[in-house]
Amino acid sequence: MTKAKSPKDSAVETRYLLMPQQANPHGTAFGGAIVAWIDMVAAMAAQRHCGREVVTAGIDSLIFKEPIRIGDQVVLKAAVNYVGRTSMEVGVQVVREDPYGGEAVTATTAHLTFVALDENKKPTEVPPLKPQTDHEKRRYENAKVRVQARKELLKKML
Repeated sequence: MTKAKSPKDSAVETRYLLMPQQANPHGTAFGGAIVAWIDMVAAMAAQRHCGREVVTAGIDSLIFKEPIRIGDQVVLKAAVNYVGRTSMEVGVQVVREDPYGGEAVTATTAHLTFVALDENKKPTEVPPLKPQTDHEKRRYENAKVRVQARKELLKKML
């Protein structure tokens, strides 16, 4: 097993400009465009953590808090919150930034689960996660609660 990594070792931050083709008739972001960006940045963080191909196993939460308007800059920040044997939970924060005034507001948050794949496209073990900061430790503990809740819900549904 490879050595543990901290969330900052694989964190990803990227920026987009919301263009008219990514907006709905009201001039705000089409949810599907934001979800695509979230999935992409989260996959990059998961790949950086495990050093392997990953697949999205699920989007566990997606909360649209504030609208993003045409012309806003969109900052996406992704980090691995928790790892299991072959899976990882990645948290993504989407920040709407006014390019002129600089006001920044969290517009969307999401938690996604990814599974690492080996050369045969089968699930494979991932390196452990070692949270360093208080913030990373809190995210880890919160993710642990979400993972357990997901497992219990799946059991009830089967």
